[in-house]
This record gives sequence, structure tokens and C-alpha cells, in this order.
Amino acid sequence: MSDEVEPGHVRVRLDLSYDGKDFSGWAKQRVLRTVQGELESALRTVMRLSEPVELTVAGRTDAGVHARGQVAQFDLAEEVWAEHHDKLLRRLAGRLPHDVRVWKVAEAPEGFNARFSAIWRRYAYRVGDHQGGVDPLRRGHVLWHQWPLDVDAMNEAAAPLLGEHDFAAYCKKREGATTIRTLQQLSWERAEDGIITATVRADAFCHNMVRSLVGALLHVGDGHRPTDWPGKVLAAGVRDSSVHVVKPHGLTLEEVGYPADELLAARSKEARNMRTLPGAGCC
Repeated sequence: MSDEVEPGHVRVRLDLSYDGKDFSGWAKQRVLRTVQGELESALRTVMRLSEPVELTVAGRTDAGVHARGQVAQFDLAEEVWAEHHDKLLRRLAGRLPHDVRVWKVAEAPEGFNARFSAIWRRYAYRVGDHQGGVDPLRRGHVLWHQWPLDVDAMNEAAAPLLGEHDFAAYCKKREGATTIRTLQQLSWERAEDGIITATVRADAFCHNMVRSLVGALLHVGDGHRPTDWPGKVLAAGVRDSSVHVVKPHGLTLEEVGYPADELLAARSKEARNMRTLPGAGCC
């Protein structure tokens, strides 16, 4: 979607959350249930639109992944926005299924693009290592790891992964897409209830990146790999079959960050550029 809004239209920002358990991911598919499909259908119904709504999202989540702070956008004719904007939130609450909720509907500032204007995305991955398993009331959002985990060792192993790198070893490669990302935060913390949470923040993520990083660090935490192993995997630059992609249900998109309004358009333009690492050749 272009950053330019057609004359006579407004760009609408949606802030939403969903439980990913019964969704086949964000992206709309013909026969499978998805978050995008449910939301676009609800928007078209409550506003009685003759044409389909097309949503752009900050980050496409995979099947089974949850979101607490997802952001999406769509463009709408000014007269339709004027008619529905003050009633849209309540009507969506009555039309949407209970596993997806929209919390805020607002006209986006000039230059806003939900995907390309973002300067970071923050995910949380939750793990329990209690020998008895995971609290049944949290089983849909916490992975059970059957060996005790050393949080200090996982944090030590995570440190060399921070910064700008080619994360090809931790990503599922997509044709024409770069795997260079800037990992801004990767840290683990055990709460009083014993649940261990990984906070993972980056300017963007490539496919399976968070779940692969978590999988590698869990191998360190349970003693199966040394603390320098995840860094060596990263340096090798190729997909490593020994890096386990953990299950999706422990992962939640917590928040998406954007710059000040006057910087939105510039950030969107910058994010579209194909990145290379300093000193990298063309061939």
C-alpha cells in the first residue's frame, strides 16, 4: 500500500489483539480462518461497504501466534469515515468473534504506514520449566520445557546476537527478501510465578526468526549447548538443522513502535530499501 492517500480518503489506524490458537495466522487465505479475513469481513459488514476492505498490518503473525499490540490500517472514503468513525469500535465489538478485539480506531497521521513506518516490534515468548508442567489456565500461551533452565546462561548466550547482523541462520529464507535485521533487545527474566519470558525487540523480523532464536537459547539454558553456540550459529550464516523452531503458542506480539508523526514518511521510505551489511560486496 502506498503512503499516499487518495484524495477524498482518510487512512484509518486500528490497534488490536487476538488469541492465535484457532487462526491460521494473520494473512487472509481462501479456505482457512485468519485474523485478516475475520477483520476485513467485519469492517465491510458494519460499514455496509460495497467494496472489500484491504488491511495492511505491522507484522504478519504465523498460525498459533498471539498479539496484544498489533497495528493495522486501511483507507476509507471521507464521507464513510464521517458517518461511522464514532460508532465503529462498538459495532466491531458486536460483530467480531471473541478471539479478536479492536481497542482503538483513529485517523492516522500523514505519512503513516502500519508496516513500513514502524521502527521496532516487540515480542514476548513465555516458557515454563516446572517439572509438573504448565498451569492449565495458561497452557495456550506458555511453552512447557521439560528440563530446568538457567536464565543467566541464556542471557549470556543472547548478548552476541544483539545489533545488526545477517540472521540467515535463524530465518526461513524468502525469495527476494533480505535476512539482515537489527536486534535491539533479547533478554530473559524469570517471574515470581516461575514463568520465564524472553523479550525480543528488533526493527523487523524475518520468518521464524524469534522462534528460532528462542529455540537456540533454550538449548543453552538446559545445558545441551555451550553459551557461545548461538553466536557461532549466527556467524556461520546458514540455516542450521540443530536450531529448533519452538512452537508458536508461546509467542505474543506485544507492541509496535513508531517515530514522531513528522518522521513517519521518511521512516517508511527508508524501510523499503534493501539492506546490506557494511563492507558487503555485490556478489
